Amino acid sequence: MPVIDVATDAENLTMTVIAELAAPLERVWRAYSDPRQLERFWGPPGWPATFTDWDHTVGGRAIYHMTSPQGERSSGSWEFLAIDAPHRFEVLDSFVDDSGQPLEGFPAMRMAFVFEASGDGTRMVNTSYFSSAEALEQVVAMGAIEGTKMAMSQLDAVLQDLRDYAQGKGTRVELLDDTHVRITRLVNGPRELVWRAHHDAELVKKWMLGPDGWEMTESVVGTKPGDTYRNSWAPVGDTEGEPFGFEGEVLLVDAPRRAVTTERMQGTKGPQTLNDLNLYEEDGATLVTVLIEYPDKETRDMILATGMADGMEESFARLEREVLSPSSCS
Repeated sequence: MPVIDVATDAENLTMTVIAELAAPLERVWRAYSDPRQLERFWGPPGWPATFTDWDHTVGGRAIYHMTSPQGERSSGSWEFLAIDAPHRFEVLDSFVDDSGQPLEGFPAMRMAFVFEASGDGTRMVNTSYFSSAEALEQVVAMGAIEGTKMAMSQLDAVLQDLRDYAQGKGTRVELLDDTHVRITRLVNGPRELVWRAHHDAELVKKWMLGPDGWEMTESVVGTKPGDTYRNSWAPVGDTEGEPFGFEGEVLLVDAPRRAVTTERMQGTKGPQTLNDLNLYEEDGATLVTVLIEYPDKETRDMILATGMADGMEESFARLEREVLSPSSCS
């Protein structure tokens, strides 16, 4: 977690975020001045950002929106007030509608980002200035502090080369809070093919099998919001266990970048999870990130205790071997 402090000052009408980043100054500047890199950490998990306009000049504007798992949007704009690469930039940040016009009743704030070399890394200080105590309170009440911490927790993956960050580390599970878990796995293969492997029933049957000794007896894929999907497994030979399966509804599709679904055991009414799949490609490898939202901590702990992560790792290894390897593609 790069954030070391978030402080509000009601007297001076500011909110200040201080982070220690494990990357050189110039590398951090590139992350904040490239919209494709900003998209990976500006929105908190579950609300990733998409920058649709980017004029990185004094007087220029950037337009972005963050999208919830259910497809809701929150849009904003930056007007660049000052740029002093690689040490500082300042923007006027506003909530906007779909046409880029400021929303009435929502506060605008001036944000100053300052970057300083600190040993082998960089210290970032982000100060937001508000026009009134009410505006500061409104933003805090909207979850700005926790949202900032969760968004910044994604920055380490951006500042490192993707292979250095994740290759060889297997399937990693991070407990973000009582109901949210982030699972990441780097797979060797292009994003387009990894997306197909998740959304083509014949490919799904080749790799999404968990531990050896199981077969997928059914795969019905949903490809657009409102579709339902269904996957079923059964033991093979002497493998112990009972047939089981999962089903759910597709909520959001942004191919080949993101897909959000609900998930529950077949034939039950719950508990239901929300699964948010994101794919990011760099240098021929794809980082698979699954953000899972559980209804409560007890359900989270019960499902993780089943060995879910181990089964996912065996499936991902099979994905690389059976679908993504050069021999499987030939």
